[in-house]
Amino acid sequence: MTGRPFLYSRKILHLMLIFDNHLHLRPDGDYIRAVEEFRRAGGTHLVLCHLPMVERVVAEKSYLPAYRETLRMAEEVEEATGVGIYVTVGPYPADYLRLRDSLGREAAREVMRRGMEEAAHLCQEGEAIAIGEIGRPHFPVDEEAWEDSNALLRYGMETAADAGVPVVLHTESMGSDGFLELAEMADAAGLPRERVVKHFSPPLVSLEKNHGLFPSVLATDRAVRLALEQGTRFVMETDYIDDPRRPGAVLGPKTVPRRTRQLLEEGVMSQDDAHLIHQANPERLYGITLD
Repeated sequence: MTGRPFLYSRKILHLMLIFDNHLHLRPDGDYIRAVEEFRRAGGTHLVLCHLPMVERVVAEKSYLPAYRETLRMAEEVEEATGVGIYVTVGPYPADYLRLRDSLGREAAREVMRRGMEEAAHLCQEGEAIAIGEIGRPHFPVDEEAWEDSNALLRYGMETAADAGVPVVLHTESMGSDGFLELAEMADAAGLPRERVVKHFSPPLVSLEKNHGLFPSVLATDRAVRLALEQGTRFVMETDYIDDPRRPGAVLGPKTVPRRTRQLLEEGVMSQDDAHLIHQANPERLYGITLD
């Protein structure tokens, strides 16, 4: 193979927008360096998802100061790198367990419900684009925690419906049946299914499989190829967690632009596909304009 296809796709990549739909940052991690890596690889825009700061929430008995820290980081990173940063904020589902241990069950539920409302307010003020990630723990928990987590998830969906904003869901691993459960939960809350973003989604792109939810597909080679076989109604994410103890987990910050370039080069993804996945879909999903 000559270098020609690579150079051609690289040129294309730098003429288009490249969007990572779910990434975390922390000041004691790679932080700005991670976003610089994303930019140098061809990335242009990303969603900074609120990093769990449960000890701070326990101390403050409020999520708002922690949300403000995430918004501050977004502003600092955007200024330093020139990458377009959008923010989602919400009570991380596993926080419930630590809050219950520290504050008791009723207080834990109240702090998390208020956290949903604070997140919705920041969305309405234009400081964030969605409530998330909310949902339920991805690991086994006791019956009380599972019951309360589902109640909080329903409250988050209702809050998002009232505010007219999307939700970003963190849940256990699931297939099509799990998507249907969440879709029916959204229906009951009055939240349009297409405004429910399934973070860390398997490649369930066809409507028959995802029941109208919007998949944010982890940008592994296999998952994106399987997603493209079904269509382009998805976005790509790394779920990069910026943890010094786990460098590059879940996927590194260069993954989305590199995966896009690879698939363009191979002809698996077309320029039109890339435009839909990286620009048209996020714009429609979040009500934003990428430029």
